[in-house]
Amino acid sequence: MSSLHLLLVLILICPQILIQAQQPYIRKANTDCTIRNVSTSVLGYACNGVNKTCQTYLTFRSKPPYNTVTSISKLLKADPTQLSQLNSVSETANFKTGETVLVPTTCSCLGQFYQANASYITQAADTPFSIANNTFEGLSTCHAIQVERTDLTSNIYTGSKLTVPLRCACPTEKQAAAGVKYLLSYLVTWGQSVSAISAIFEVDTGLTLDANQLSEQDFTVYPFTTLLVPLSNQPSRSQTLAPPPPPTTSSPPKPPPPTTTSSDHKWVYMLIGVLGGVGVTFTVGFGFFWFCLSKRKRTINHRPAVSSASQSFEAIEKPLVKNLDVDDESEFMESLNSIAQSLKVYKFDELKLATQDFSPDCLIKGSVYKGKINEDFVAIKKMHGDVSKEIQLLNTIHHHNLIRLSGVCFNDGHWYLVYEFADNGPLSDWIYYSGLNSNKSLNWIQRIQVALDVANGLNYLHSYTTPPYVYKNLKSSNILLDAEFRAKITNFDLARSAEGQDGQFALTRHIVGTRGYMSPEYLENGLISTKLDVYGLGVLILEIVTGKHVSDLSEKVNKNLSDILEEVLFEEDNKKLTDIFDPRLQGNYPPEIVMAVVRLTYGCLDKDPSARPDMNEVSHSLSRILTTSQATDMSD
Repeated sequence: MSSLHLLLVLILICPQILIQAQQPYIRKANTDCTIRNVSTSVLGYACNGVNKTCQTYLTFRSKPPYNTVTSISKLLKADPTQLSQLNSVSETANFKTGETVLVPTTCSCLGQFYQANASYITQAADTPFSIANNTFEGLSTCHAIQVERTDLTSNIYTGSKLTVPLRCACPTEKQAAAGVKYLLSYLVTWGQSVSAISAIFEVDTGLTLDANQLSEQDFTVYPFTTLLVPLSNQPSRSQTLAPPPPPTTSSPPKPPPPTTTSSDHKWVYMLIGVLGGVGVTFTVGFGFFWFCLSKRKRTINHRPAVSSASQSFEAIEKPLVKNLDVDDESEFMESLNSIAQSLKVYKFDELKLATQDFSPDCLIKGSVYKGKINEDFVAIKKMHGDVSKEIQLLNTIHHHNLIRLSGVCFNDGHWYLVYEFADNGPLSDWIYYSGLNSNKSLNWIQRIQVALDVANGLNYLHSYTTPPYVYKNLKSSNILLDAEFRAKITNFDLARSAEGQDGQFALTRHIVGTRGYMSPEYLENGLISTKLDVYGLGVLILEIVTGKHVSDLSEKVNKNLSDILEEVLFEEDNKKLTDIFDPRLQGNYPPEIVMAVVRLTYGCLDKDPSARPDMNEVSHSLSRILTTSQATDMSD
């Protein structure tokens, strides 16, 4: 009998085996609304508990307009009396913004999954993603909301009533035997770990890891996700208000090393010897290869390659012009043959017709022309040299915040890339304040929406492409605005594949980019990771809300960007906040929203790349800021 048949037989004979299984942690699956794999628990926690219905608890972080006992109870369909008693407050009490609120609820097995149902009336611009992650803070998912929808339309219309399944679970037989009475659905926020969350509720870290199918080797948790915390007693407000435990290392404590015998040591020494030999061989071989490669480059270019960082705020770019002989051109065309199979290949005459023979009247900027093909406007960029990597990347990415490449043309040694047209041009035309262009401006909500669009586009490159990419070229002139002022990232010539795991660094000696936007670790040491883009986005957000170019911010103020924000954050100096923010926005935003932007930007500009949030966290934070801004704007 095969192992598969044996497994099926065991499942049929012993269904109690399944009841021992714990719940899988959702990880980052909540950010991809196309996932339908139930093993990721995106639709809810499986009904594998002893009871089909049980008392359980959720956490929720207070925020306007959900910052009172009444409003939180109504949103999460909880009993206000029980909620007030659990949190030791009156039924008329207000919670501070960001305060953790304990919410009692009844969890029931409906179909395959546990859930506690809440009701929600949709607002303008709501989507399943924003409802799940902004309004309900991650207590539900876009996947679960889509499943519950009963209307026949693909869009969500204002005023619709939705059932929102809240994530909850009941203890399994194994957990009940260990004394677990409740499974609390805890909302993870920035900088938290399994051990820190367990310490809040005085729970053994191992039990929490086990409840979420995590381990000491695989323990990473993310904001806007729920972590099940097994409790033997009802939670109390004193736990959520308690000061955080002393700082610990970022990873769970390692188990004590096993005792070793002399035989074990012998194997260790043999392994070290073998690895050492392999390392020496690899080093010698790599050195020889590098020597040959360098020699070949010197022969071709007749000069050594020199990489240096410009001291100006202008772009540091590698040369695009590259002379190709007949053989090189043939190889170049062959390398792009497979790519062009799935792209529209235009005839040069078509592009001439579209641009009135590349008339100066159609010139947008540099070598980019506005054209019209089949009644649709396009942007046609004339390029030189090997552009195969950029075309290959643009041909494989599909995201509404990344510029779309619709076709290519090759003529007389030049490449012409045909892009979708962005009606309102580069962001740089809209955000910088000088008394001359004050009429061409964006309001507060438009600016936050642009920042969110850029973050979403970068998050797609970091987390949802294979392999992941680092953009490396973030600046306001590389962000285009369409007719609705939604942002699209363009110019991918400097993008490169991100090597290793999230946050792991690659190394380069060729520093390219725009000084001012480049992160310290990249500019000084050539270190590359997705955190490089996070730093660049922090600079861009600062430009967006201040109306000042990065050169003005750092040179005229004569301070590091993070130092400027530090004064605003920690000295609570409102005058300094007024001084640096765009005067065209004065009075258009509440101080608490501004401070949320300042805190986020300050985190993005941290000199330590490991301390910066990842792009997924930045996207979530900006989405929350946008939602709050819209709610404030509607109430005015």
